[in-house]
Parts: sequence; structure tokens; C-alpha cells
Amino acid sequence: MQIVAVAIGGAVGSVLRYLAGRIVPSSLIALPWGTLLVNVIGCGLLGFFVAVAGSRATISPAVKSFVTVGLLGGLTTFSAFGHETITLFQGDRFLAAVVNVALNVICGLLAAWAGWRLGTRL
Repeated sequence: MQIVAVAIGGAVGSVLRYLAGRIVPSSLIALPWGTLLVNVIGCGLLGFFVAVAGSRATISPAVKSFVTVGLLGGLTTFSAFGHETITLFQGDRFLAAVVNVALNVICGLLAAWAGWRLGTRL
């Protein structure tokens, strides 16, 4: 059952990631904003879910797997982040590449922490 939950969650998360990449323009500072958006949102939601799920034993392993590994694993994307950062470096856009790394790491960690804090207060 957990494998099916992960597969369904992954499909939903991947479609959401694809849509975010198509909807969010990259033109502001020519950074991959869609990837940053899904990574930060995914980190925040994961932190929140882990905190809430940790305090409630009634959430089934299948639901936990659906949300954490499937949905949020499919939504967030380290591989796209890596590829887009390398592409910035290869295009001699060193500052943009460094900013992209810093924003993904710092904002992702802050979102995970904020989501966890919010979840523990429920």
C-alpha cells in the first residue's frame, strides 16, 4: 500500500512542479524562480507535516509516505536545481548561480524550520 501511495503522491507532486515551472516567469533576475518556489514551499510543507504527523499517531504509514516521499518528493527537485545552477555557471552567470544556490538553501531551510515550528504549535 505504501508503494502505491508514494507512486500516486509522486505523480501529483511532479505535475505540480511542472506547472509551477510553466507559470512562474524566470525573467525578473533570470533565475529559475519556479524551482525555487516549489523547493521553498515543499520544505515548509514537509517541516509542517513532520511536526503534525509526529504528534499524531493516527496518521497511517501510507499517508505519511504519500505526503513526504510521494507528493513533496515529487514537488521539490534537487536535480532541476543542480541542472539550472550549472547552466547559469556555464553561461558565465556566476553571480546568478551563487544567488540561486543561496536562495534555495537559505530559504528552503528557513521554510522547513518555519513549517516545523507552525506544526508543533497546533
